[in-house]
Amino acid sequence: MNKAETIAILDAPLDAKVNPDELVRAAMHWHFSAETGSRFWLERLDSLGFDPLTEVLTVDDLRRFPQVIDSLRNTPVEDLIPRGYDGKAEVIGVFESGGTTGSPKRVVFLADWMEREMAMAMRAMDERDYPYGVNWLSLGPSGPHDYAELTGQYARRRGGLRFAIDFDPRWVRRCMREGRVEEAERYMAHLLEQVTDIFLHQRIGALQAPPPLLLRLARDERLAQLVRDQVKVITWCGTSLDIDSRDLLRDVIFPNIPVYGLYGSTMALSAVFERAPLSDQDCIFDPPSAHVSFTVVDPETGRPVEVGGTGHVVMHHVSKSALLPNNVERDLARRVASPAGQIGHSVADVRPVQVFKNEPVIEGAY
Repeated sequence: MNKAETIAILDAPLDAKVNPDELVRAAMHWHFSAETGSRFWLERLDSLGFDPLTEVLTVDDLRRFPQVIDSLRNTPVEDLIPRGYDGKAEVIGVFESGGTTGSPKRVVFLADWMEREMAMAMRAMDERDYPYGVNWLSLGPSGPHDYAELTGQYARRRGGLRFAIDFDPRWVRRCMREGRVEEAERYMAHLLEQVTDIFLHQRIGALQAPPPLLLRLARDERLAQLVRDQVKVITWCGTSLDIDSRDLLRDVIFPNIPVYGLYGSTMALSAVFERAPLSDQDCIFDPPSAHVSFTVVDPETGRPVEVGGTGHVVMHHVSKSALLPNNVERDLARRVASPAGQIGHSVADVRPVQVFKNEPVIEGAY
C-alpha cells in the first residue's frame, strides 16, 4: 500500500463504503512508516513484539497493542502528530483527560478529525431532531478539557450561539475525595445561580450538562420551569446516569423535552449520542464509525463478552490524525445487540468502576 492509497482510505468521505479492515491496514502504514508516522509510535515500534505493517490486518488485531495510554501523561504532544502532515497539521487544541485516576493524559485534536467528528455529530443530531437556529447553554469545564470546544462546535454548526457555565470538575472531585461534601454542594449551587441568570435574560433552546447538575437543577422548581419554558432538547454527558434518574428527568421533570445521553472519551477523541428512538429500559450507545469502536471485555481475561455480558469498555481510535488502540476505559458496561453491519460492540448501563489501576474513581460533577 503506497502513500497515496493510504491517504485515500484515511481521508475517504463519511459516506464512503470503506472496508474497516482496510482502514486498519491503511492506519498501520500511515502511523508506522518512517515517512508519515509520529515520533510517539515510531519510537515504540521495536518494543511492540510484532510488526503492525504485516501482523495488524483487521479490526480484531487492534487487541494486540499493549496499553500505551498512560504514557500520554508525560509525552510531549508534538510527538503525537504524524510526520505525514509535513509540519502543516492544524491543531484545534491540546486536551486532557479528567485526571480522575492520576495525573492527566494529553492528546492533540487536529482539524481534519474535527471535521469528521462534527459530520458524525451533525448527522446524529439530525436523526434525533435537534433544532437549528437556537442558542445552547453548556454546563461543564473549559480548557484543558475538550468539552467546551465540542459544544461550541455543536452550537455554531447548528446556527446558534453558545453560552457557558464553566467549572473545575477536578476541584469538585477533590472536595468529595477529602470529605468536604458541603463545599462541593456550595460550589454546585454557585453554578446553578449562574444558570438561572442566563435563563432569565437570554434565549436558550438546547441545554447540555452532566447528570449531577441536571438532577440538582431539577430540585429547583423555578429553574426547572425556566428550562421547560425555553429548552427544546437536553443532552447529558460527562458522568453516568442510572435508569431511575434518567426516567425522572425525562418523564417527570421535563416530560415534553427529549433527553439524550452523550458518551465518549477524550482518549478516543470522540463522543456518540444515545441510540434513537430512545429505549424505555436502557441508555444505549452505538460506536459512531469504524474509526472509533468499542469492545466490552471480561476484566479477568481481557476477552470480549457475549451479548448480555458486562465488562470493561475498551475503545479504539484509528484515523489519519491519531492512533489510540486498545484503551481500557474506567467504565463498566453491558454489551447489547448491535445494529447490522456495525463495527464493535454497542453498550448500555455505562458506569464507572469503583477502583481503576489501584485508584478510587470519584465521578463528582463531571
